[in-house]
Amino acid sequence: MPSINLLSREISELIAAGEVIERPASVIKELVENSIDAGSQHITVEIKRGGSTFIRITDDGCGISFEDVPKAFLRHATSKITSMDDLNSIMTLGFRGEALASVCAVARVEVMTKQPDDELGTHYIIEGSDEVLHEKTGCPDGTTIIIRDLFYNVPARQKFMKKDVAEGNMVCNIINKIALSHSEIAFKMIRDNKLEFTTAGDGNLYSSVYAVYGKNFACDMIEVNYSQDGIKVSGYCVKPLYSKANRTFQNFFVNNRYIKSQVCTTAVEEAYRGLIMTGKFPACVLKLEIPPDIVDVNVHPAKIEVRFSDDKPVYSCLYFAIKSALMKAGLIYDFQLKKDIISDDKNKSSVSENINSSCNPYNESDRKADEVTEQSDKIRQNTYNDELVQKPHEIKPASHNVYIAASKSASVQLTCPQPFTDNKNNTNKESVHLQEDKMVTSVKEVRSDPVTSSFNNIKPENMGTKMPFNYINSDSFIKKDIIEKKLPCGDEKEKSRIRYIGEAFKGYIIAEVDEKVIIIDKHAAHERILFERLKAENKDPASQLVLGTSGVLLSLDEADALSENVSVLENMGFKLDFSNSPYVCVKAIPTILEQLNMDELIPEIAENFRKNKLDPRPDALDDILHSIACKAAIRINDKNSAMELQKLAEDVYGNEKIRHCPHGRPVMFTITKYEMEKQFKRRL
Repeated sequence: MPSINLLSREISELIAAGEVIERPASVIKELVENSIDAGSQHITVEIKRGGSTFIRITDDGCGISFEDVPKAFLRHATSKITSMDDLNSIMTLGFRGEALASVCAVARVEVMTKQPDDELGTHYIIEGSDEVLHEKTGCPDGTTIIIRDLFYNVPARQKFMKKDVAEGNMVCNIINKIALSHSEIAFKMIRDNKLEFTTAGDGNLYSSVYAVYGKNFACDMIEVNYSQDGIKVSGYCVKPLYSKANRTFQNFFVNNRYIKSQVCTTAVEEAYRGLIMTGKFPACVLKLEIPPDIVDVNVHPAKIEVRFSDDKPVYSCLYFAIKSALMKAGLIYDFQLKKDIISDDKNKSSVSENINSSCNPYNESDRKADEVTEQSDKIRQNTYNDELVQKPHEIKPASHNVYIAASKSASVQLTCPQPFTDNKNNTNKESVHLQEDKMVTSVKEVRSDPVTSSFNNIKPENMGTKMPFNYINSDSFIKKDIIEKKLPCGDEKEKSRIRYIGEAFKGYIIAEVDEKVIIIDKHAAHERILFERLKAENKDPASQLVLGTSGVLLSLDEADALSENVSVLENMGFKLDFSNSPYVCVKAIPTILEQLNMDELIPEIAENFRKNKLDPRPDALDDILHSIACKAAIRINDKNSAMELQKLAEDVYGNEKIRHCPHGRPVMFTITKYEMEKQFKRRL
C-alpha cells in the first residue's frame, strides 16, 4: 500500500475551492450573499469578459473591521455560526466560512471596506491565499471587492471555462434570481460597461419581476398568496395561456434563498396539469416561508439544494397555492381589436400560425384511440339530447364576477385566425378583407375582482351539492358525492344570464352576457366538459381480476410507497399482493386500464406516491379519458340546434373548470361592449 501523505496547504485549498467555485457566477453568488447578510440596501455588480478577468461587487453594508479582514479570508472563519445548535436555525445566506477563502485561493483579490463608526477603512490585497497588502485607507462605508484573473493559478480550470458571453449570461441569471429573492434591496448589474438592469429596492416583488424580466412577462402573471401547515407561499405564477417552452423561468425561494427542488417543480407542474399545452411549462416566482428547523440548507457546498424533513406538506402547500390562484383568476381571455402595427408580412404569417395552432381544435390527439369509438359515440348521443328534454336548467352567473384587468393586460399581438369554412373562395375573400382592414387581435384576460367578487359572499346553498368550499384546498380531495359546480347566481336580473346569439363558421358559439360578447370553441368546450364528467365517474372505477400475472419488480422505495397507500389503491380499482416484496403481484386492475402494460403502469403509480402527488393516478388514464372525451365531443362543422348551443354556453360560462380543453387550449374569449364601441368610433 502506498504511504499516506498530508496534502500541502496550497493543494488542499485549491481542492476545497473547487467544491465552491466553479465559474465566475459561483464567485459572484457567494460574495453577493455576503453583501446581503451584511445588511446592504444597495448592491452593484460589475463584470468584464464574463467575469473571468474582472469582477467588482460594491455594497453599503456594515463593513469589516481592520483586525477582522485577514481572518475573513481564512477557511471556516464565519460570524454566523457559534454553536452546533445554530445549524438547526440558519436564516443567513452564507454561513460556512468558505466563500472568501475559496475565492482568494484561485484569484487576485482586492478589498476596500469600512464600518460606519470607524474613521478610516481598510485596504487589503491577497493573491493565491498569500497576503500582499493590509493597510488603513479612506473609503466609503460598506465593502467593495474586486476579483481579477480568476483561475490564474489553475490553468486546467481555465480550459473548461465557456465563452465570455456564456459566462456572462450565467452571471446575469444568478443576479436575476438574487434580485427577485430580495426585492427590498436595490440591485444594479453592469456588464462590459453596459447597464443590464436595476431594481427599485422598494420591497415590492412585482416591481422586481418587472425590472428583471420585463413588462410582458410581468403582465402575464397572477398573484399567489397561500398558507398551510405553518408554510406560506407568496409570489406570482403565469397564466396558462402564456406558459414557456422550458423550465428556465421557474424560480423558487426558500426563506429568501434561491433553490432548485424537484418537489417544488413537480407540485407546480401538477397544479397546471390539464391547463397548458403539451411541451409547455409554467413560469413562476414563488417565495416559501418555512420554519428553519424543518429545512436543511447544509446539503451542498453551493447551498443551491435544500432538503425538507417532510416533502409532503411542502408539496401540498405549493400545489394548493397555485390551484387557488388559478381559480381566483378566472382565466377568461379577452380579445381587443387594434390597428395593425405589424408591417412585416413574414411576421404576420408567423403570428397567424401561432394563434391558429393554439385555437384549432384538431391535432394528433383527436385522431388516436380508435378502440374507444363505440364508447365515445354512446356518450355523445346521450350528452345534450337527454339533458335538454329531461332536466333543463338555467345558470345565472353574477354580473360582477369578472372585470377587465386593463392594468396588467398582455401586450402580445395576434392576427385573427382564418374562418373555418368549406368554401375556399369565401375563406380567401375573408382573408383579403382582414388584410385590407389591417386589424389584429391582442389577448387580454378577465379576472375575478378581488374586491367585489361574488365568491367573498358565497353561501353553501348557492353552491349546489358539489363543492362546499370557495377555492381548492386539502379538503378538495375528501371523497364526496359531487356534481358540476356552478357560479353563484347572485344578481337575478336578465342581463346576468348568458344568451346564445349565433354560431360562426360552424364551430364558434357567439353569446352575450352583461356587456360582453362571448366566443366559445364548441369542440374544445364540450371536450373539457366530457373529460371532467368522465373523471368524476371514474372515482370509483369497476375492477377486473387478473389471473396468472407475474410480479412487477420495483425498487424498495417504490414498493414501500405502494404498500403505505393500499386503501388509496383499492379506491382506484387496484388490488396488489406485497407478500414477495419488492416484487408486487397485480391481482385486480381498473377495467378501463385492462389493455395497458402493468410493468410500466405500476412503477409510474409508485413514483407518483413517492413524490407525494395528490393525484397518483397514471398519465395513461388521463390519456384514455382525453381520447374518449375528444371522440365523443361535438365537432367543428357539426349541426347543432340553438337549444344545444345555449346549454353548452351556460355549462362553459358557469363552470370554472371549463377554461381550457384537456390539451391546454383556451375554450372562451370575450369582446367587451366598450371595445366594440371604440372600434366604431363611438368612444374615444
